Amino acid sequence: MLSVQSLLQTLPEVFDQVPVIDRAPSYWYEGQCRQTGQWLRLPRTALAEAVAHQLMQGLAADPLYQREGKMYGVLLAEDHLGQIQVLKAFSGLLNGCDRLEGWVPPIEGRDTIALIEAETIAQLDAIKQEIITLQTTPERQQYQHLSDQFNQRWQQLRQTHQLQKCQRQQMRQQYVQTLTGETLVQALAQLDDQSRWAGIQQRRFKQERDQALQPFSQMIQQADDRIRILKQRRKAISRSLQHQLNAAYQFTNFAGQSVSLTQIGSHFPTGTGDCCAPKLLHYAATHQLKPLAMAEFWWGDQDHDTLGRRPGEFYGACAERCQPLMGFLLSGLPAIPIAPASDLPILYEDDWLIAIDKPAGLLSVPGRYADRQDSVLSRLWSQWGKTLKPVHRLDQDTSGILMVAKDPLTHQQLSQSFQQRSVTKQYEALLTTTICPSSGWIDLPIGVDPLDRPKRCIDPAGKPSQTYFQRLSTAGDHARVTFMPITGRTHQLRLHAAAPQGLHNPIWGDQLYSTAGITDRLYLHAKMLEFTHPQTLKRLELRSIVPF
Repeated sequence: MLSVQSLLQTLPEVFDQVPVIDRAPSYWYEGQCRQTGQWLRLPRTALAEAVAHQLMQGLAADPLYQREGKMYGVLLAEDHLGQIQVLKAFSGLLNGCDRLEGWVPPIEGRDTIALIEAETIAQLDAIKQEIITLQTTPERQQYQHLSDQFNQRWQQLRQTHQLQKCQRQQMRQQYVQTLTGETLVQALAQLDDQSRWAGIQQRRFKQERDQALQPFSQMIQQADDRIRILKQRRKAISRSLQHQLNAAYQFTNFAGQSVSLTQIGSHFPTGTGDCCAPKLLHYAATHQLKPLAMAEFWWGDQDHDTLGRRPGEFYGACAERCQPLMGFLLSGLPAIPIAPASDLPILYEDDWLIAIDKPAGLLSVPGRYADRQDSVLSRLWSQWGKTLKPVHRLDQDTSGILMVAKDPLTHQQLSQSFQQRSVTKQYEALLTTTICPSSGWIDLPIGVDPLDRPKRCIDPAGKPSQTYFQRLSTAGDHARVTFMPITGRTHQLRLHAAAPQGLHNPIWGDQLYSTAGITDRLYLHAKMLEFTHPQTLKRLELRSIVPF
């Protein structure tokens, strides 16, 4: 068992080297305690992200960590002396090893069935090899070769018969026009005989083909039946092994409870418990450490699956493996309540809608898998209930006016106003440099970057996106600009500012489209909305003071 101090030896004294950025957490690890029903939360703070960036620098300097892409994580925790400690972990195996000096070890339990796991994996591998053999038998190749030959002959025969059929049709027309009586009857009968002979040739060909292919078809069918049985057996063996693994894994939480994965749930996929977040929290709980903040990021080769994870980017708990564990793993920690709606500045409210002055760093709506996650909507729900719906959204790091409807009809009407572009919007931003034209029009279509999600890119086949801009001033190192977007695409202003075809001058603090470094926020603020109120039919203008 590694001590906390030995883990710290692999990281520099980051608390003396990185700035502590005072801002709201960018993400919450959270879940519901099954015993108390409380909603428990652990933040990903700016300091945790800074520590993670320090770890990334170490990973970048060692070729060992460039060979495979995977998730890494850091946990800031407080020991019994009140000192902050740093734990770090990787998901799964790293270059074939599950234990490396300086890293949090895997969760206990798997070692108890290591022999069974090895025997089962060998059994599964034998099944896999037999399936591959059955899928690549010589009979399949011979069948395919013969089948291709017959298909080629069949196409030639069909083409010949089609040509002959067209010729017979022409001859019939000619006979009808030039012949009469018995001569016409005999000529047409001769054409009918030719047509019947063509049908006989096709039937004989099919009989020849079926007779030649049948022995191979029977052998292939027997092989496919065997493959089907092997796959069913493989599935049953895998399910049995997964059940044994889930029963063997023992998780401990901060309330001192230790249970198996099977006791937490019955539908966890393979690899549950090997992710870095559960490993970090389990280690902290078993070593009497109080967690303060955690951050997970991807490093190594880019992930090319559907998630599209990118090196150096932060990610939250995965929905299938980690998120369902959070409620148990965080049990025993004090509950951190979601801030009340009263903490949100209200710019306007009537019987139909609310306009909030959203602070930077707060989500507009909760995450897909955590509807209690701190956000503008979560806070409003606590006061008005879940009938409230957002009319539009702002990026987490963007501040300013966010409008929420109180009833479905108002939500539908306001949403249509945004879609029909009858809402006037103004944003104010500081750009990274002072280089900016006095005013202009940006018309650049935007699409999803398939190799770099969640970023967008300028894509000729993307959705039309138009922005008008006007430079307000140039002070210090930055240009201050008003953006008036006509369309409302995701990341439209950020991309139009950063793209070489646009301003080629990213918004200051943009961590997605700029390499200018870490700042205290994204300097983008939604300062004005003007629209026709769907119920009163009066033109309404809302304004928010720019906080920078």
